[in-house]
Amino acid sequence: MTVVREAVLEARNVHKAYGRHQVLRGADLRVEPGQLVAVVGENGAGKSTLLKALAGTLPIDRGTVALSGTLGYCPQEPVVNNSLTVEQHLRYFAAAYRLADLDRAHELMRVLGCAAYADTFAGALSGGTRQKLNLTLALMHDPDVLLLDEPYQGFDWETYLRFWDLVDDLRTRGKAVVVITHLVFEQDRFDALDDLVDGRLARRTTPEDSHAPA
Repeated sequence: MTVVREAVLEARNVHKAYGRHQVLRGADLRVEPGQLVAVVGENGAGKSTLLKALAGTLPIDRGTVALSGTLGYCPQEPVVNNSLTVEQHLRYFAAAYRLADLDRAHELMRVLGCAAYADTFAGALSGGTRQKLNLTLALMHDPDVLLLDEPYQGFDWETYLRFWDLVDDLRTRGKAVVVITHLVFEQDRFDALDDLVDGRLARRTTPEDSHAPA
């Protein structure tokens, strides 16, 4: 018997067009607590548009997006100011999130291997380190739902593995994670994989699905 839990993030019949170019044509997505979902699509398929719609940073033309709990959003392009140091970014975001301290942020920096860059200006960071900062800013308030757009782009192998350790910890604590990517290397890491084709999402059958009881 399959147990259906309440969704922490749900999009229904989402449409979005830029002028006459229809990008999303009725996309549906359902994510449960503790679930890791990949949205896979080729370049230009509308993956980033979908993620922005889910994050609420892009108005949709039709449909609904419902979120239960707090949100963390990590866009593909790091949202950083080149004239601020890493530590200054942490303090500004902590104020925005109304956090009492930076303990979680500093822990994330240590896990991702970039704690040594606290006093470095963002403009002097490598692409991979900027992405680590980007991920830290999205995670430092311990959100219930995390939206990631190509999150491990520019990571070395060690950081890539540390990233998955972080994701495993989030899932263990009931957090939901959605990863937008053009290519999935390790499909067995995900609970569900949705292909974005012609503006709609179609769920693949995962190895877990094929062995699940009816």
